[in-house]
Amino acid sequence: LFQLVMSCSGREPELVLLDMQSIPAGQEGWLAFDVTSAANHWLLRPRSNLGIRLYVETEEDRSLSAGWIGLVGRRGPRSKQPFMVTFFRESQVPCRPPRAVRPNQRRRKPKPDLPMPSIHSQYHMNNGAPCQRHELYVSFSDLGWKDWVLAPTGYLAYYCDGECFYPLGSCMNATNHALIQQVVHLLKPNEVPKACCAPTKLSPISVLFYDDNNNVILKKHRNMVVKSCGCL
Repeated sequence: LFQLVMSCSGREPELVLLDMQSIPAGQEGWLAFDVTSAANHWLLRPRSNLGIRLYVETEEDRSLSAGWIGLVGRRGPRSKQPFMVTFFRESQVPCRPPRAVRPNQRRRKPKPDLPMPSIHSQYHMNNGAPCQRHELYVSFSDLGWKDWVLAPTGYLAYYCDGECFYPLGSCMNATNHALIQQVVHLLKPNEVPKACCAPTKLSPISVLFYDDNNNVILKKHRNMVVKSCGCL
């Protein structure tokens, strides 16, 4: 992801790298990029806002069309259009550039501002592991069910655990509600909790067992195996 910056020649704008991600093929969801430096630049110099540009390349440095790999463009659904989330502190971020100082006035040294946490710093302040699927084997014998469950003797159920960091990237399979909840949590951490790591997709398994009348039954039980996890 690049910021378009006016070149010294005034012709073609230059490209300044803002952020980049390596995304596996077949992945679905939102992509979160850190554009803090561009936002700060536009805030101080609104007329310099020439926009940003997204480039897609393979590992072999072959350029691809964003639409060809499935990224939603301007003609896509409104609910999936890109957006930018920005946080401001009025005492630290000027609403407009300061006026020019007259020649007969001495320049005062600006007082150093305290560093303002950005979205990028909020993301890296978390040290825990991100929300993901973990292996969990369930033994029917350990549960005391071996007398009536014939097969299988157990299965991989998996479970979800981890932190829902902000910003929520596409790898976290976050819902729109989770995205909004994370933003509100940053504003009101004592009132609104973070989004929770939970299963987003489950699959069934078939179990052979005895019923109450000692009949052998083969039944498919729904939502037994965690296939994917996300922030909800």
